[in-house]
Amino acid sequence: MKNKLTGLGIAIVTPFKEDLSIDHEALAKIVNFNIENGTDYIVISGTTGESVTITKEEKKAVIDTIVTANANRVPLVLGIGGNNTAQLIEEINSTDFSHISAILSVSPAYSKPTQEGIYQHFKAISLASPKPIVLYNVPGRTASNMLPETVIKLATECNNIVGIKEAAGNMSQYFQLIKNKPEDFLIISGDDDLALPVTLAGGAGVISVIGQAFPEKFSKMIHLGLEGNAKEAYKLHYQFLDIISLIFAENNPAGIKAVLERLKLCKDTVRLPLVVASNALKTKIDHFVNTF
Repeated sequence: MKNKLTGLGIAIVTPFKEDLSIDHEALAKIVNFNIENGTDYIVISGTTGESVTITKEEKKAVIDTIVTANANRVPLVLGIGGNNTAQLIEEINSTDFSHISAILSVSPAYSKPTQEGIYQHFKAISLASPKPIVLYNVPGRTASNMLPETVIKLATECNNIVGIKEAAGNMSQYFQLIKNKPEDFLIISGDDDLALPVTLAGGAGVISVIGQAFPEKFSKMIHLGLEGNAKEAYKLHYQFLDIISLIFAENNPAGIKAVLERLKLCKDTVRLPLVVASNALKTKIDHFVNTF
């Protein structure tokens, strides 16, 4: 698993047609574009995939489209997370994992559990899961921070919890995780702007939003980081800073979908309560893409 989930992973969008139905043709196009240009693995049904507005039937159809397009070329990671532990276990028990390498599971949102509650939640998920689990900490969305001590406890006690997508935006927290983790436990950046410094510090790479639009350069940057070639990697890092700020300026995934539309990979349609990027933001994005 360490080799499978190292490098550039992408949190893939779910493209929609103008009538808000899923655009499976565009989805397959994004999968192929990424695999052909250096993406190492694909994460399905995360926040960027607008998972909270996708039905169970649609989620299965999305998985089927990605599995078919992927044709076993790169590992696939499936997002199964939320704040109803029993419901998540039910979903795990009813999911076909034939073509899935691992689960990405976000820390419970809205409920704001204690660290003990977070620990017990993931311990229960671990016992139910037939696949390796990557934890996901994103306090900006969940309203609670999964502390490094809780992560290390889970990593030590649950053999199938193999890594964490850390997205607290806090380098000190990354350093604590990298310093104290078990040897093969993966610290994966969930912050595009910190992906390179985290990788250079001993992380395993990134699960990226912007990477799916520019996989060749972003993958090269991450792999240079894994090789310890900081000088060459930072040349690419600084090229991405402006567009990373732009795609998160209003909401995710409206920003990245605006980029993907500009690249003719899919439409920029999103489902409510999200709205498409403003014209002002699109103008800035267009300028970046034109000059990149």
